Amino acid sequence: MSAFSIPLSGLAASSAALNVIANNLANLNTDGYKDQTLSFASIFNQAQGTSGNGDPIQIGDGVQIAGKIANFTDGNLNSTGIASNMALQGNGFFVVEGNGETNYTRSGDFTVNSSGQLCTPQGELVMGYPASNGVVSTTSELTPITVSQAGIIPASATTSFQMNTNLNASAAAGDSFSTPITVYDSLGESHVLSVTYTNTAPNSWNYSITLPAADTGGTGPATQITSGTMTFNSSGVLTSPTGSVPGISITGLADQAAPMTLNWALADSAGNPLITQQDTASATSDPIQNGYTAGTLSGYSVLPDGTVQGQFSNSQTLAIGQIAIASFANNQGLTPIANNDYQASFASGAAVIGQADVAGNGAITGSAVEESNVDLATEFSNMIVAQQGYQASAKVLTTFNQVSQALLQVIT
Repeated sequence: MSAFSIPLSGLAASSAALNVIANNLANLNTDGYKDQTLSFASIFNQAQGTSGNGDPIQIGDGVQIAGKIANFTDGNLNSTGIASNMALQGNGFFVVEGNGETNYTRSGDFTVNSSGQLCTPQGELVMGYPASNGVVSTTSELTPITVSQAGIIPASATTSFQMNTNLNASAAAGDSFSTPITVYDSLGESHVLSVTYTNTAPNSWNYSITLPAADTGGTGPATQITSGTMTFNSSGVLTSPTGSVPGISITGLADQAAPMTLNWALADSAGNPLITQQDTASATSDPIQNGYTAGTLSGYSVLPDGTVQGQFSNSQTLAIGQIAIASFANNQGLTPIANNDYQASFASGAAVIGQADVAGNGAITGSAVEESNVDLATEFSNMIVAQQGYQASAKVLTTFNQVSQALLQVIT
């Protein structure tokens, strides 16, 4: 009796469904795992003829697996506090490389290898865009993202400075006020400039900027590097000079650093004066300059767009790379392989490499991982349905066997 193949196909289909459910439950706590289900299709043989009204007469020949469907909805976020971990929420996959192959994953439980590179627990390198001097190049080829504690940011010489200063409008001629500001040369060596204001007449002050003589290899009194006059109107608003004092030059530094050229900003970015003359004590606040000494990487964090932001020992924050995100025309066409990875296939289409949080790609949450999206209640419900299907097919198979035995008894 050829009909044995029908319940056998039902047993095979139900068994496959149970295997998929079991695999989902086994990966309930696997970071980045995506729930899977099977879809089935009926099997029909050739038509046996037609009925009186022309309708085809066909007898079913069982069931077959039509496809596997992965549920790519986001899993819950689990904050880990580990800087190398990251969770992708929305469309896309992390790009990883190992053993000469490029794979894709949703599991962001990354760590750092002995070379300071971000990698998966299996050692695959996390790929992204490189950065130079804090600027990410999204047109460059993907490279492994490095977060080595040995990373160094070189010193940067001060080129501009500013400070909020009020000069006492009640000061008498000859009264002076001095304030220091620290600047850095090309080698990262610090130098303390002294800005001294001396009242010469109502609404008029002389200023001078000096540098300790030892900084230029000398001895004795401080070296004056620039001077000038400031005037204010009757409201205490600076009228001259305006904007800035450019071209403040420092040469012959004892540490052999390159000559420095400084710009002293006298107004903020909105044009508001930073030097005022009001009837209150002379004081300075908020000195700002743009130089810094050399520093080493002390920590890092991942921004929503995948930028790996490094924090350095010199209080500077610079981008040291950007995590790449791959998207596909058909996620269902990806081939799942071991270790939470996927590979591109003809059905998925080629990977489109881009950045997180743009062009439809998901955003990244740093110091977190994406949990499995397997729903326990749903899997138990599916398990009951698959079990009932298996039992029903087994019952049909038993019935067919009994009918066959009866037929054999008639023949004999």
